[in-house]
Amino acid sequence: MNPENKTFHILTFGCQMNAHDSDWLGRALGAHGWTRAPEDRARVVLVNTCSVREKPERKVYDLLGRLSRLGADVPGRFFAVGGCVAQQVGRGFFERYPLVRLVFGTDQTARVPRALDALASGAEPGPLALLDFESAFLPRALHLPALAGEPGAGGEQGAVQPETGDAALARPGQAFVSIMQGCDNFCAYCIVPYVRGRQKSRPAADVLAEVRALALRGVREMTLLGQNVNSYGLDRHGDGTGFAALLRQVCAVDGVTRVRFTTSHPKDLAPEVVEAFGTLPQLCPALHLPLQAGSDRVLAAMGRGYDMRRYLDLVAALRAARPGIALTTDLMVGFPGETEDDFRQTLEAMRAVGYESSFSFAYSDRPGTRSVDMAHKIAQAEKLDRLARLQALQEELTARALAARVGERAVVLLEAESRRQDGRGPVAWRGRDEGGRVVNVPLGGGSGRAGRLLDVKVVQAKKHSLRGEAVGEPW
Repeated sequence: MNPENKTFHILTFGCQMNAHDSDWLGRALGAHGWTRAPEDRARVVLVNTCSVREKPERKVYDLLGRLSRLGADVPGRFFAVGGCVAQQVGRGFFERYPLVRLVFGTDQTARVPRALDALASGAEPGPLALLDFESAFLPRALHLPALAGEPGAGGEQGAVQPETGDAALARPGQAFVSIMQGCDNFCAYCIVPYVRGRQKSRPAADVLAEVRALALRGVREMTLLGQNVNSYGLDRHGDGTGFAALLRQVCAVDGVTRVRFTTSHPKDLAPEVVEAFGTLPQLCPALHLPLQAGSDRVLAAMGRGYDMRRYLDLVAALRAARPGIALTTDLMVGFPGETEDDFRQTLEAMRAVGYESSFSFAYSDRPGTRSVDMAHKIAQAEKLDRLARLQALQEELTARALAARVGERAVVLLEAESRRQDGRGPVAWRGRDEGGRVVNVPLGGGSGRAGRLLDVKVVQAKKHSLRGEAVGEPW
């Protein structure tokens, strides 16, 4: 193998946590002298995997099969598999796919750059498995390169910036900041505690140092990430700072215009966090609050720790604290034992809350979870029928929510030129308003707009987005 051929390509499946990890890996590998390359020409292809549902897991196996057939096209090529499926399957990847030379679990991302250096140079013969869970939040390397488009970036890898810690840029002017890892909830259907480990809160001082560094680089919107951010600081690794206190400190950082967070567990949404929506102007009026099911019986079987009365009380409190808050959710159909009446209650809950959007999926068994052994599994055809009916209702709710925005004013954080242009007027730009809705605005071509804010009047509702007219210039 040629040790000088240090090229890589990253393929990511799953949630924002995986996107965050992949972004950090790309930056860290750049700092180690690796350069990005197309998938078919990279010496190392890293696959960051998701096992929360069965379908993404199957996609990973299909992808590795395809990549293995192309392996001979690049001298010395090998693969690295990380994330939740890697934590779950572990060394089994080595037997099934000989070109997989590194498997790394969800707690071991920080060790990947050095491991790839060793494998590429031959110092480590491999295969190598990094699968241990750490006892605390494992710090990641600082002084990573900027991405193209950031202040000071030069080319794809960019110039070295001030300390950025665990940061992952989401879109221009926006960044993900991890505040915790793992989960202690052990919902009956969920594999996350088994593949991401027990909850470990990151020290508040580290979070704030990263937020300040990002703000100095021009990042205006921070999204705080964790499997259950509402329980931040409640584990033994916490430093005494609760989530509401962390929100106040992040919002107080100079240069921070917007703050979001995900994901929230309803059972841990404290009154002081609800109150923060009314007292912190930087906290965006948007919340992803997973419901999963609208039946108390199903919620109890899932082990969710709340009932519909508790959930609807939270919704009422949130809307009292921040009128107009945009609520989104996760919904599951076909949990073992779910009846048609249980499903009907989920539809009723959707109407009662009026979700602006939702992530919905049919239940599937995940290895090691309690629900695997539950009786009264729902037939696949029935699950898919319920899913289609649920998604049809969501389309109605989304259309209603977007139509209600027409005539309103919004502040849009610009991201890039819109994917679709009508070819008749000025170039349209895409961005997101305070509630996280996509807004397209005719602005004309030009550089330097990504990551800037724009006052907008909403003039039209599309199927999944809004169209606006600029009021003034980007700032």
